[in-house]
Amino acid sequence: MLNFHIISIFPESFESYLNSSILKRAQTAGLIKIELYNLRDFTLDKHRKVDDRPYGGGPGMVMAVEPIIRAVEAIQKKNKKVKFKTILFAPGGKEFNNKTAEKFSKTKNAEHLILICGHYEGIDARVKKILKATEYTIGPYVLTGGELPAMIMIDAITRRIPGVLGNDISLEEKRESASTEMYTRPEIFAHQGKNFRVPKVFLSGHHKKIEEHKLKVQNSKCKI
Repeated sequence: MLNFHIISIFPESFESYLNSSILKRAQTAGLIKIELYNLRDFTLDKHRKVDDRPYGGGPGMVMAVEPIIRAVEAIQKKNKKVKFKTILFAPGGKEFNNKTAEKFSKTKNAEHLILICGHYEGIDARVKKILKATEYTIGPYVLTGGELPAMIMIDAITRRIPGVLGNDISLEEKRESASTEMYTRPEIFAHQGKNFRVPKVFLSGHHKKIEEHKLKVQNSKCKI
């Protein structure tokens, strides 16, 4: 079983997505386990403060090292003799892609993934050093926090675990013509005086020609 441990100051933001559809079924089937931790529960400050002003000046606040380390150590103490991989989400991190998702879906690489969701201006740099954590980004842009990247990472990894989708063919990225145009009924859809038809090749039943058409469309999109 692959275990995800999510450390966040907004753990409630995960509830709906992680407990729906395929991710919910994966948990029910015992293929993955997801645990949420509120970082504020690991502070020693009576106000449950998790950030402070940065040394050297600058705008905004930085997430403090102590509560994060306390949270991770609590997770490790509860799960002894297992292999951990700790991940931070940062704009300058490694790009998370299908290849990385495939690697993490193999439990031999890490039975437990600790996902630390940053906020504000970032996380105290000592966290990465102490935990020997790896920084990842999901794209060339900056988000408010690490919650969305964590959900995306969990989704991308989970769907690659054998038995989650029920059929490996459902992994679109394994198909030659992945992410191309697809159609379903009705054959003709009328909208604002125009008829939008399913291309004839899709109605032919000729699977080779259909795949050739999909590949042609995919190649044309790649050239744009």
